[in-house]
Amino acid sequence: MSRYKVCVYAISKNEEQFVDRWMDSMQEADMVVVTDTGSTDGTVEKLRGRGAVVYEEKIEPWRFDVARNRSLDHVPKDMKICVCTDLDEVFSPGWRKKLERSWRPGAKMGKYWYNWSHKEDGSPDVQFQYFKVHERFSYRWAYPVHECLKYCGNGPEVMVFLDGVTLDHYPDPKKSRSSYLSLLELAVTENPDDDRMAYYLGREYFYQGRWEDCIAALKRHLSLPRSTWKEERCASMRWIAKSYHMLSQTQEAYRWYFRAISEVPYQREAYVECAQVAYAIQDWATCFFMTEQALKIKNKLTNYINMGYAWDSTPDDLCAIACYWLGMYSRSAEHARAALLLNPGDERLKNNLEIIENKLK
Repeated sequence: MSRYKVCVYAISKNEEQFVDRWMDSMQEADMVVVTDTGSTDGTVEKLRGRGAVVYEEKIEPWRFDVARNRSLDHVPKDMKICVCTDLDEVFSPGWRKKLERSWRPGAKMGKYWYNWSHKEDGSPDVQFQYFKVHERFSYRWAYPVHECLKYCGNGPEVMVFLDGVTLDHYPDPKKSRSSYLSLLELAVTENPDDDRMAYYLGREYFYQGRWEDCIAALKRHLSLPRSTWKEERCASMRWIAKSYHMLSQTQEAYRWYFRAISEVPYQREAYVECAQVAYAIQDWATCFFMTEQALKIKNKLTNYINMGYAWDSTPDDLCAIACYWLGMYSRSAEHARAALLLNPGDERLKNNLEIIENKLK
């Protein structure tokens, strides 16, 4: 018998294609509640046909935090644990039992692994720990976009790790994010001292190809008194470096990657990204050094995003190429074999290894 009453809640709009897969995954909950914000396809009817309780509401002007709070308000008061997911997400089977096994009296929030994207073979690419499982009355959603849960409960905010629970994200690549920039600019206008929104705004400028705006916004982020989270400061520095690289200002890109590494020397991403810049300009010594340093780091972060290219064959591949052009053929072969071991179906890696081994002969 279950110890806790668990409710999955979500918002939806025109996501008929995901309904069956999502309901198959979420049916381990005691109840599924969805707030639909204006679907014109068969999302609502299909959800109801699969047993979800669906409310239809207009959110004007649109804000993600308002929509999610409206959805949370529809969760019955007798539910103990709320699980917020989107319809393009799927839990690993057996998640309910694993959740209950990890939850303990006094817990307010549960964290778990989230695979935001996947490689072609289905393995995780971008991965981090997520936190959308929470006690019914202890949280409200905040921010117009990139919304997150804010604690408003009584007593200490006790968090537990939900061992074995994994949520996979399989998005519709055609879905627009056109509203993100305006909502982020609104968020920064509403709360100019908020470091979280300042960071996301700068990142969004990069996605939009607005390199100078990205640099200015993220330098502002780094200057804020509340900007103290080292891993996010490091990420901000990396986006600045990427923007300088896009502007063909390589030395500035290098300078900001060195700052990022100094901020968080135990994360692979800045080393690998700097090596990619070095590869692009055939700076083999820097490419070799950065990849060697990256490969010394053996553990992923549990408190920030882990990018797939930092943990797949990329570091060894770059190092093999750099070693080759530096005349270190034995070392090049070692890294080329390691890269191929991580990605055995890659023909380019196979050809590179053959070239290196022929050079050794």
